[in-house]
Amino acid sequence: MGTVYAIANQKGGVGKTTTAVNVAACIAEAGYETLLVDVDPQGNATVGLGVDRTGPGLYDVLSEGVPAGEAVRSTTVEHLSVLVSTPDLAGATMELPRVEGSEHRLREALAPIRGAYAFVVLDCPPSLGPLTVNALVAADRVIVPVQTEYFALEGLAGLLDTLGLIQRELNPRLTVAGMLLTMHDARTKLAQDVEREVRTHFPSLVFETVIPRNVRLGEAPSFGVPVIHHDPHCAGSEAYFALAKEVAARG
Repeated sequence: MGTVYAIANQKGGVGKTTTAVNVAACIAEAGYETLLVDVDPQGNATVGLGVDRTGPGLYDVLSEGVPAGEAVRSTTVEHLSVLVSTPDLAGATMELPRVEGSEHRLREALAPIRGAYAFVVLDCPPSLGPLTVNALVAADRVIVPVQTEYFALEGLAGLLDTLGLIQRELNPRLTVAGMLLTMHDARTKLAQDVEREVRTHFPSLVFETVIPRNVRLGEAPSFGVPVIHHDPHCAGSEAYFALAKEVAARG
């Protein structure tokens, strides 16, 4: 049975999708069958892998009963498949809360295909709405990207409270795999201070790997490929390879 990782933080612009796409690609590059599920209605992970956003996609799986296996598509990255976000997925935010037990929809949908993948990576939207809750209920572990900026700690307490609630009420096996410092510019005192503060507050949770600010990371989605295919030797690629190894080592 594959391990399911959710990449989650209700704060936008912290590198969730970049992390989801590139961690999934690095794992696939190591030869493991990997599935990336784009749970964000914006569909940036889908576009970032150069996959068309026409259906069937996650909306059809959650709301129309389409088997997940029929909606999974291959990508240009060997061993990496994707369950896409179509524009219809925004409707699920309104529809899911009206259905009793809808928090379990994604977990139930993925159950028949989990065995085909060593890793499943869920890219969550920047909110704690019904789609993120579905992802956290379906996940075994959650990775929390944290941008090294002034407001880095803002909202983290709320997110951890939400994770605790989901652990108690809906998914007792959910654990925090780690917090990932992103968009880090080691030249600035602010970034250094934020890193120190986050590591002080959460000493056992923060990954050793830090994702730097890197032009190639920003360019890669416009080419429809992960950064490790856009520029395998750039600082961003090296950081995500290191993170993938650290994630695997943490188990």
